[in-house]
Amino acid sequence: MAPFLAPVEKPKGLLLRLVYFFTRKQFGKVSTPIAVFSARMPAAFLSFYGKVSRLDKKLELSAHTVVLVRQQVASINSCAFCMDASRWYAMKKSPEDLARIDALADYGTSPLFSEAERAALDYAVELTTTKRADPETFSRLASHYREREICDIVWLIASEHVYNLTNHALNIGSDGLCQISARRAKDSKPVSLAG
Repeated sequence: MAPFLAPVEKPKGLLLRLVYFFTRKQFGKVSTPIAVFSARMPAAFLSFYGKVSRLDKKLELSAHTVVLVRQQVASINSCAFCMDASRWYAMKKSPEDLARIDALADYGTSPLFSEAERAALDYAVELTTTKRADPETFSRLASHYREREICDIVWLIASEHVYNLTNHALNIGSDGLCQISARRAKDSKPVSLAG
């Protein structure tokens, strides 16, 4: 899948060159959303995406729930880049979540999910698909989460939509981050000289 706009290979400005350097170092490549979208926008937009990431670190919600909610919204919206990025993040930061990510389609019946997680995922699904929340769904959510955590869930759903819509609008697909990570891990393993 080729993006509608060609990636900017040589960015202008020190900030963007630094972002390219660090994303290349972290992911093994410059992510397509940065090279296609952010590279063409004023630095304030790039700063906005950085703030989203920093805000996610201030969430009071469990990191495991954060990954699940983001992945569920990205899956519903069919955002290949975001699904790959969430999976990459889980591979790096919480490998124990990979089985749960793989079981998201069956979260309602899978024993891998708690009732609280099911309530959060039901809320995310409803809000993503209908653009509104039913009072009963919200009541179930509120029975498991504090008000601040509910606001965290709303933030995750809304910010994930921004990412998803931006990628769809410019035909940005998966960057294959998980495959790149697996190749890099394989290439960095020491070779045994013993025969």
